[in-house]
Amino acid sequence: MTRPYYLGAPQWHHPNWNSRLPPGRSPLERYSQVFNCVEGNTTFYATPSQSQCRQWRSQVTDDFRFLLKFPRAITHELLLTGLGTQVHDFLEVIAPLEDVLGPFLLQLPAAFGPEQLDRLWHFADALPESLSCTVEVRHPAFFRKGEEERALNRGLRERGIARVCFDSRALFSAAPDTEATRDAQRKKPRVPVHLLPGEAPAVVRYIGHPDLESNRHFLAPWVERAGRWIEAGQQPYIFMHMPDNGDALALAALWSELLRDRLPDVAGLELNNHHPQIGLF
Repeated sequence: MTRPYYLGAPQWHHPNWNSRLPPGRSPLERYSQVFNCVEGNTTFYATPSQSQCRQWRSQVTDDFRFLLKFPRAITHELLLTGLGTQVHDFLEVIAPLEDVLGPFLLQLPAAFGPEQLDRLWHFADALPESLSCTVEVRHPAFFRKGEEERALNRGLRERGIARVCFDSRALFSAAPDTEATRDAQRKKPRVPVHLLPGEAPAVVRYIGHPDLESNRHFLAPWVERAGRWIEAGQQPYIFMHMPDNGDALALAALWSELLRDRLPDVAGLELNNHHPQIGLF
């Protein structure tokens, strides 16, 4: 698979994907034949063993990328302070994946505000040179275009760190008339879409409308922006989420179709073309 950017989903396995992915020895191997990156949400909730990491590495090619999340205890419970050896221990466990790591997804909670920025800079500066991170913030002050947001953006630019762009507009435009949509609207942040231009590859996490076709309108600006990034030789990371992630492959296929209309030479998704209808109200 040749793709001049990274496209992925928030996980590499879902029962609804079984009929749409190519055959393989494991869910990750099957997934990696279609996508070239994945959000490592599993490490947010539980740290794998080093042997698990070795198994994951054996199931992907050299051009695949894991964007792992730091454990919840580090980012949400301790807010990047008083960590002791936790970061070192985590990095040691995932060492078998080092050559296929994209930037870490440093997802910070709404409780992490401007007064904690020094902790973020200390944390980022202490990472080994071979590793990098991308930062997702949720505190309201970081979206008000004031001095607090300027200080965040300035520090990220100085370190060559991308600011995650979390786009949940399509999700929150949907009527909350299914349990999956209501659950996603309860759990996902509703924050403005702020994108920080910089040297680091952009990271976009898009949360879709449950009705697949309704996403065309919301995806169109991203298609144009991603097209310009790719034409400029950049390699953005684009992740497709749905309220029910069983539908994420269909959303990724729609994204790929729209991007190929913009850039015909970009590889599409090699999925089984038969898939169930989604988002029927």
